[in-house]
Amino acid sequence: MGNDSKQFEESVKQQSGSRSWYGQLWQDILGSIRGVEYDFTEGSMSRAILLLSIPMVLEMAMESIFAIADIFFVSQLGADAVATVGVTESVLTLVYAIAMGLSMSTTALVSRRIGEKNTYGAAISAVQAIIVSVIVALPISLAGIFFAPELLRLMGSNEQMIQELYSYTAIMLGGNIVIMLLFVINAIFRGAGDAAISMRVLWVANAINIVLDPLLIFGYGPFPELGIMGAAIATTIGRGLGVIYQFYLLTKRSSRINILPEHWKLEGVIMKRLVRLSLGGIGQHLIATSSWIGLVRIIAVFGAEALAGYTIAIRILIFSLLPSWGMSNAAATLVGQNLGAQKPDRAERSVWITGLVNMVFLVMVGTAFFFWAEELIRLFTDEPPVVSIGTLCLRIICLGYLFYAWGMVISQAFNGAGDTDTPTLLNFICFWLVEIPVAYLFALTLGFGEQGVFYSIVVAESLLGLLGILVFKRGKWKERKV
Repeated sequence: MGNDSKQFEESVKQQSGSRSWYGQLWQDILGSIRGVEYDFTEGSMSRAILLLSIPMVLEMAMESIFAIADIFFVSQLGADAVATVGVTESVLTLVYAIAMGLSMSTTALVSRRIGEKNTYGAAISAVQAIIVSVIVALPISLAGIFFAPELLRLMGSNEQMIQELYSYTAIMLGGNIVIMLLFVINAIFRGAGDAAISMRVLWVANAINIVLDPLLIFGYGPFPELGIMGAAIATTIGRGLGVIYQFYLLTKRSSRINILPEHWKLEGVIMKRLVRLSLGGIGQHLIATSSWIGLVRIIAVFGAEALAGYTIAIRILIFSLLPSWGMSNAAATLVGQNLGAQKPDRAERSVWITGLVNMVFLVMVGTAFFFWAEELIRLFTDEPPVVSIGTLCLRIICLGYLFYAWGMVISQAFNGAGDTDTPTLLNFICFWLVEIPVAYLFALTLGFGEQGVFYSIVVAESLLGLLGILVFKRGKWKERKV
C-alpha cells in the first residue's frame, strides 16, 4: 500500500477518538476524491464502498453531462434537431453496448488480477482490452461516415433530418473510437480500484465539450456557426482529448496500473478470454439497447414532437441513473477483487449494501422527478406538445425506480464476477420477450399512444430487478473463474 494510503489510514485512526462520525465521513469523502490507495479486500466494507462509489458516481454523472449539454444547446435549434440527436443516440446505443460490454470484461479481468496481487497480469489484460476496442471501432466508423443518411431513414426520420442534419450522425458514429477507448480505459482504472482517475478524465472531457458546444453550434466570436454539426464536433473533441489524458496517466509510474512498453504485445490466451467475456457483456447490452431502438421506432410513429419529448425526458432520466450505474460499478469492482482474494462472502455483502444505498437514492430522485417533471422538461424546451409528452414520460418511468436500483447493482455484480451470461439471459427475457411486445400492444394495438411505450419500460425494468435478486441469491456466480 502506498504512502498516501498509509497517511490516510493513520489520519483516520488519529482522528477517530476526537472527531465526530460526520468528521470521519468527510475525511473519507475527501480521500475518495483524491484517489488514495486502499485495499478493497480488507477492512471496513462501508469505507470500501464509499471510497469507490463517490468517484464512480461523479464519473457517471460527468458521462451524462455529455448528453445533457448537447441536448441543452441543440434544443434551441428546433424539434427536428432534437429528434436527430435522439435518433442518433438510439443508434449510438449499439456503440455504447459494445463499449460497455468490453468495459465489463476489462473490469472483471483487471480487478481479479489486482485481487490476486498480480499487477503484471493486470497490465497485460489492460493492453489486450485497448487493442480489441480499436479493432472493433474501425468498421463502425466507416459505416457512420458513409451511410449516415441511410441510418436516419431506417430509423423513420423525416426528409429534413435526413438531408440537412445527417452530419451529426456521421461525425458521432465516425468518431466512435474515442467512445470505445474512453469507456474501456476508465474500466481499467476502475478495475484497479482507482476510480478517482476515471472521474478526473471525464471532468477534463466534459469541460472541453461544454466550452466548445455553444462556440461551434452558434458561431460565437471567431468560430464558424456549424449548427448541429458543431455539437458533434465539440463532443468528439472533448472525448478525444480525454482519451489522450488517459494514455498519459497509464504511462505514469505512480499510477496504480502502469502500462510499460513491454506490455504492448498480443497475448492470445488473455485476448481470447477477454473476447469471450466481452461477448456476454456486449450481448446483454445489445439486447437492452436494441430494445431502446425498437421503442424509438414505435414512438416515431407519433411524430417529431413525441420523439423530441421522449428524447429530452430520457436524457434527464439518464442523468439520474448514471450516478446509480456508478454505484453499480463499485459493486462490480468489489466483487471482482474479493473473489480474486478468495473472499466470496465479502463480495456478496458488498452487493447487498450497495443495492440498498442505490435503492434509497433512486426512490428520492424518482419522487422529485414525479412532482417537478414539467419544470425539468421546460429547462430544455417551451414547445407545448414536447413539454406535455416529456412530462408524461418522466412521471411514468420514474415509478419503477425502486426496482431499477436492484436491477443495476445485481447485473453489475454478475459482470464483476465474470458471469456475463446470466445478465444476458435476464435482459433477453425482460427486454425482448416483455418490453417490446408490451410497448407495441399498449401503444399501437390498444391505442394508448406514446404513454403505452413509457409503461412498458416500467414493466420490463421492474421485472429485471426482481428476477436478478432471485438468481443472485442462488450464489453460482461465486464459482466463476476468469
